[in-house]
Amino acid sequence: MSIEIRNVSKKFGDFHALRDVSLDINSGELIALLGPSGCGKTTLLRIIAGLETGDAGSILFAGEDTTDVHVRDRQVGFVFQHYALFRHMTVFENVAFGLRVKPRSQRPDEAQIRKKVHELLGLVQLDWLADRFPSQLSGGQRQRIALARARAVEPKVLLLDEPFGALDAKVRKELRRWLRRLHDELHVTSIFVTHDQEEALEVADRVVLMNAGSVEQVGSPQEVWDHPASPFVYGFLGDVNLFHGRAHEGEVHLQGMQFESPEHAGAQNAKASAYVRPHDLEVQRHVPGEGLDANGRPRGIVARLDRAIVVGPIARLELIPAEGNQQPGQDPIIEAQIPAQQFREMGLREGETLVVTPRRARVFLEGAAWTPRTGDEFDPVV
Repeated sequence: MSIEIRNVSKKFGDFHALRDVSLDINSGELIALLGPSGCGKTTLLRIIAGLETGDAGSILFAGEDTTDVHVRDRQVGFVFQHYALFRHMTVFENVAFGLRVKPRSQRPDEAQIRKKVHELLGLVQLDWLADRFPSQLSGGQRQRIALARARAVEPKVLLLDEPFGALDAKVRKELRRWLRRLHDELHVTSIFVTHDQEEALEVADRVVLMNAGSVEQVGSPQEVWDHPASPFVYGFLGDVNLFHGRAHEGEVHLQGMQFESPEHAGAQNAKASAYVRPHDLEVQRHVPGEGLDANGRPRGIVARLDRAIVVGPIARLELIPAEGNQQPGQDPIIEAQIPAQQFREMGLREGETLVVTPRRARVFLEGAAWTPRTGDEFDPVV
């Protein structure tokens, strides 16, 4: 079932939870609503479900306005973070509950209910737990039972609110893979809320990034990662270093470095911010007098290696810019990532002076509206 969200707004007192949100969700899609706490993602999910009513706007299911349709008539299934299983009921009874409370004219007979429940428990690979109670299950098992119960009434839309948030990291990863495989089998239109970027990028067909009640960007996981539509998206998705400087007539100057930026050829001494991923920083030892540009300045940022964390194949380096390369109000730590093998071969030691040079950076001008284009990400002049 397709879902159309049209100009939905919602306030709680003076707090704007949603600001004129519009979104199209295709039938059979798995969509992630991603963003920090308080960005409006759960409020939007509850309005889609009918658990909340927007102050303005409308929700259409398969082209039909459901704004005034009661939650029980929307054919929506729910899975919440804390399972919401009935403690006094067995696994079988929990899954059967939605079928047994249907109106008499729609209610299956007991044989049909039993068949349906066992099919669902088989689908989530937990049919062997039918006679147990929720207290006897692990967190991951409870969440799979909660999903089976939501599927029992054959909803046209499945809504999941932080479904794996209460689980430990290993179980979350296993359930993410499992949910993706299950969705590929069933193709039920599904929307899940999360603040975990890895979860959204790994599971969803498309990611809806939300901030302060508005949609910042919608796209496939690869699109939003490769082409962030705003500074917020760039900073929210993954670790990033932020450098402040100035853009002037197609050149960006920051922390002693100079970059060509043709996209900003019209800028006149404008404030600029450059975002650089840790793995996009080249790391070399600093040799005084070497590696200078035409003006006698280092082609990168001179910094002291404060801490090195080597875990598995990656070495994470925390560096403190040398005096003169630091900027007021900026995080003093620069994060770089290099292969652990390279770290060992270079024989780097904490306390050494290094030079870090961005291979790629993304520049935003302060206060400027920005539309992603290929040229907005540039390579530094070296």
